[in-house]
Amino acid sequence: MKINGGVRFCEPGIRASIRAMHLQSSILQITTENVNGFDKVGYQRREPVVSSFTEFLGVHGLSTTIDDQPGRIISSGNPLDIAIANRGYFQIQTPDGVVITRDGRFKYDKDGNLLNLEDNPVLSDSGVPIQLPLVPRSPDEIVVNTRGKISVFNPQTREMEECGVIGVVDSNGMAVIDPDIKQGYNEYSNVSLQNEFLQVKPVVRNFEANRQIFIMQSNNLQSVISKLGSVS
Repeated sequence: MKINGGVRFCEPGIRASIRAMHLQSSILQITTENVNGFDKVGYQRREPVVSSFTEFLGVHGLSTTIDDQPGRIISSGNPLDIAIANRGYFQIQTPDGVVITRDGRFKYDKDGNLLNLEDNPVLSDSGVPIQLPLVPRSPDEIVVNTRGKISVFNPQTREMEECGVIGVVDSNGMAVIDPDIKQGYNEYSNVSLQNEFLQVKPVVRNFEANRQIFIMQSNNLQSVISKLGSVS
């Protein structure tokens, strides 16, 4: 008795080239999103992660991670622009649930509710919407310290009244003890255009190499089909 066994794998070249070009195109799309987000407040850079066996999995082996390093903090002159100098996120109550963001451009309505630009409530460290005890005559009467504690000037008592602490959490929802809040500042993206352009070059070269291989294989296949047709 003779038993033959083995493992064989034959990967069509054209299919492999198409899969590789699809992968490189997806990586280029991530880089494009980073470049477009360069001047966006609160935008965090996305980093492409290529897993093992991506040459077989193609784009299904590609994932992304978020670079949570603080971005460029620039003065805005608006007392309700709040930036986080350390890692962390503001909590916003939306109709779809609580979301986290680095965008700290806030405002208040006629009832003293602290809102983001989309009119969604900003949550405190206790998880409830923040409401000022009185509506200030000007945003300049609101003071936010480095830990996020909000105080508003009461013209009747001529004193500052505390009205809660802005909740800052990490990506897992755990409270950040020292967020290092900057009042009157906006945090722009942590994207470096120079690094993005440098990292895109090998991706473009890989795409072009696979495109050339695809063209060669396609031409060879057309030549074979043409010859078979002439023989028949």
